Amino acid sequence: MNIIKLRDISSEVLQSLFNRPLSSDSGLDNKVKDICLSVKKNGDTALRKYTSEFDSIDIEDFRVSPDEMERASAQIEKALTEAINNALENIQKFHSAQFPTPEIIETSPGIFCHRELRSIENVGLYVPGGSAPLISTVLMLGVPATLAECERTVICTPPNSSGKINPAILYAANLLGISEVYKIGGAQAIAAMAYGTESIPAVDKIFGPGNPYVTAAKKFVSTDSGGASIDFPAGPTELLIIADKNADPKLIAWDLAAQAEHGENSNVLLLTDSQEIAGLVSEALTNLPLDNARKEIILGCLEKSYAIVTNSIDEAIIFSNKYAPEHLSLHIENPDSVSDNLKNAGTVFLGEFTPPAAGDYATGANHTLPTNGYAKSFSSLSVSDFQKFITFQKIEERGLEAVATTVTTLAEAESLFTHSGSIKARFDDV
Repeated sequence: MNIIKLRDISSEVLQSLFNRPLSSDSGLDNKVKDICLSVKKNGDTALRKYTSEFDSIDIEDFRVSPDEMERASAQIEKALTEAINNALENIQKFHSAQFPTPEIIETSPGIFCHRELRSIENVGLYVPGGSAPLISTVLMLGVPATLAECERTVICTPPNSSGKINPAILYAANLLGISEVYKIGGAQAIAAMAYGTESIPAVDKIFGPGNPYVTAAKKFVSTDSGGASIDFPAGPTELLIIADKNADPKLIAWDLAAQAEHGENSNVLLLTDSQEIAGLVSEALTNLPLDNARKEIILGCLEKSYAIVTNSIDEAIIFSNKYAPEHLSLHIENPDSVSDNLKNAGTVFLGEFTPPAAGDYATGANHTLPTNGYAKSFSSLSVSDFQKFITFQKIEERGLEAVATTVTTLAEAESLFTHSGSIKARFDDV
């Protein structure tokens, strides 16, 4: 990692740290727009064209058959099925507590308002499956969708070179009762769910992370006529660690490398008030026994990463709040004591025995989180993202009498005299 002192950074360099690379650019956006509009116009024909072009396979029937779904459980080891089952239990437990208590509010005597939850009827879940099939994402998206009781939930995930879906992904989907799984990935999968094709009916809202093409496609279909809404834009993953002089540099190194493992575009940062810790972490990173299969990815990310030495932990927290990281990890004494000062983060890991990798899989909290500073205005994915509220209002005659003058006065001040008349008509002739 590159070690720098915050007080020595120029304003331009400091701003560049906050402006991490976006998940798309104008050239990519134009390519994705063409893909989406082609799928919108040509349906399955376009899907087959792009699957052949980008994945080098030809698929006639995109939907995973019931037989493939049933065979999945027999194709994975018992240890993996147990891990999936255990993670599912924790995720369900946490998300089951996210339902608000309905309440009827009498805003004035005789005026009653309340909200009722309704599930979004049709939802689409995108599960990445390229270099690493994300089994955990099936659970993180599927559990809240199931708890919200969406009428129809579909999964789109890229097939492997043989045109198959990882059986663990199918097993997890089966556990959740999701039987509609399609072998399609990339921007074309997002477009298929947004607009619908001959084989993939359209959905109302699309969820899930993905590569820059997927992210750009989600943004496009959410603004295009006839498209679908989305959860939030999700770019390359991020981890910001704040550490004090008593932190364990080896554990910090493991956590940074684990996050870097997602991809070379991952953003990992260390903020510490100890120059010594910064050096020891950098040294520990060079000595980690990295998995050879993804070693180059990890090293590529770490080469672009920074350890920033601050004057204090408070200064590190101020930096973090401005950065608004997807994942924030506190390797400091008594991390709970600073929680009230944390304003912007997707999720926070408190203490050295709370590694981000545990949150990726099994704590129960959702790992679908806002990136690129969106944590300033977005929350982690929850059951409420798969629902919407309808408000209900009921006014008794005495209630309308009490607010009649308020309504007519405001309406006439806005020159909306028919609004005013609709109130007066209930009590006398207009």
